[in-house]
Amino acid sequence: MYPDLKIVVSRRERMKARAVIDTNVLVSSLIRPDGTAGILLRRLRDGAFTAVFSPAIIDELAAALVHPRIRTKYCLEERAFEPIAALFALRGEIAIPEESIRLCRDPDDNFLLETAVAGKADYIVSGDADLLDLRKFRTVKIVKPAAFLAILDKFCR
Repeated sequence: MYPDLKIVVSRRERMKARAVIDTNVLVSSLIRPDGTAGILLRRLRDGAFTAVFSPAIIDELAAALVHPRIRTKYCLEERAFEPIAALFALRGEIAIPEESIRLCRDPDDNFLLETAVAGKADYIVSGDADLLDLRKFRTVKIVKPAAFLAILDKFCR
């Protein structure tokens, strides 16, 4: 249609990290917005990286946020999910896993590996020992939120 039109993508955009954020980190960001997980989501809001998510991540987050123990203990409102949904819409990309992966000690965590592979993520950011013990899966590094923030700080200099 416009043969002479070229889409210019900045070097920074080409190099931007892609990360799957585990549900435990997302919930932590709501419980302690000034903590490491909250800072991580502010960095996402500011465009420091791209979040890769899947329907399974959304489902798990929604289930966690309506769990009576979590809602009562941390006084989370029904609308607690909205800021994260808005961030994913603004700074995220949905990935639909096509490959079934059975590697994690906790089989309930395999969907995060599947999402990372499908979304060509560079990182999985998690506080889950079952995932962290893997350290790396194929080309995807599995790191704690604080380590990912340090990577972003180094990368953005």
